[in-house]
This record gives sequence, structure tokens and C-alpha cells, in this order.
Amino acid sequence: MISEEAMALLTPLDEAVAVLKAPLEEEDRAQGWTDDLRREIQEEISTSRSALRRHGMGTARYLRPRLNEWLDREGVRSGSLRNLVDDVQRTLEEARTA
Repeated sequence: MISEEAMALLTPLDEAVAVLKAPLEEEDRAQGWTDDLRREIQEEISTSRSALRRHGMGTARYLRPRLNEWLDREGVRSGSLRNLVDDVQRTLEEARTA
């Protein structure tokens, strides 16, 4: 059984993975997203999500997501996908320090 704390962390990750599995729209491409980048970010979030599910919430302190830095290097601008990934980054960082 998954605790409420775990659900609060895993729910945004689940949602992000689902959204990032969908094909990019023109607006996403205009903001700097590519299919490869979308897939790579989705896989990275999915890996973190799987680690938390398998090994528990204590694993959060070992996760070192750098999704926002990655998107900055790729030149991805603000938009719905960027905001989603930024929210995941923030959620994982908060879980690390909790």
C-alpha cells in the first residue's frame, strides 16, 4: 500500500509521464521541444518514478534531477510542457529535502 506522502509525490510524476508520452504540438515545437528531448525527459521522470515506487520514499534523497538545467541548455522556452517539467523538478527537490 502506498502512503499519502508517496501518492502526493507520485501523482504529479504519473501525470507528467502521461503528458510527455503524447506527440508534440506545433506550439511545443515553437518553444524548443523536439521529439527526442520529449522522450528523454519522459524517460528520466519515469526512471525517478520507478525508483520511488520500488524502493520507497527514502529514495527521494538520492535523486538529483537536473531537468530544468537540461531544458535551459536545450533552449526550451516557457510553455505548458516546460511548466509541467518545472513542477516535477520542484516536487522532486521538495521530496529530497523533506
